[in-house]
Amino acid sequence: MKTLHPRADVTAVLFDLDGTLVDSAPDLAGAANELRDAHGLPPLAYDQLRPVVGSGARGMLRAAFGIDPGDARFEALREDFLSRYEARILSETRVFERIEPVLQALERSCLRWGIVTNKASRFSVPVVQGLGLAERCAVLVSGDTTPHAKPHPAPLLEAARRIGLPAGQCIYVGDDRRDIEAGRGAGMRVLAAAWGYLGQDESVHAWQADAVLEHPESLLNWLGLA
Repeated sequence: MKTLHPRADVTAVLFDLDGTLVDSAPDLAGAANELRDAHGLPPLAYDQLRPVVGSGARGMLRAAFGIDPGDARFEALREDFLSRYEARILSETRVFERIEPVLQALERSCLRWGIVTNKASRFSVPVVQGLGLAERCAVLVSGDTTPHAKPHPAPLLEAARRIGLPAGQCIYVGDDRRDIEAGRGAGMRVLAAAWGYLGQDESVHAWQADAVLEHPESLLNWLGLA
């Protein structure tokens, strides 16, 4: 029997992947330190690398080597980093422990949920499949699914289209300012995941999300399911 929920205008919840649904930082940081070791450099502390995980290879290489796109070494280091990450992609990556009960609660309430990530499908598909999420999520939109990645709204609009819902009936939960910008651009309400990676710049409270969720279960409170 279908369970009614108080926020009847919300019929789907879309999540960012890294830092929101899954904790992939140990594997990404591990790949960065493997690469540093290959170049004769000592490892960086995990706490230095975790905040920049949401920025992808660009952020990891900036933290690990102090370089950006345009540097003569960037592309070669990027490919080496991605190969090392791919080789260990599920070594330590896990669904956040406190997220799993939230997903179960959404499913019990007949609220569909999906994933919209800037992670390329080369990496997102193995992670989502390997963690047992592929059979449960209503949609997976990766960084190369549409011509534009977040903060452009196109990936979120594509997710809503694939689910068959107006964007305004979806909410988006993410741990990066780009997530908030993309969701707002798509006409969705946006919730900031304060347990995520968050970057190294301004406070999550400065992103002007519709709500800042301190813990995963705060989403259930916001939806009126707890």
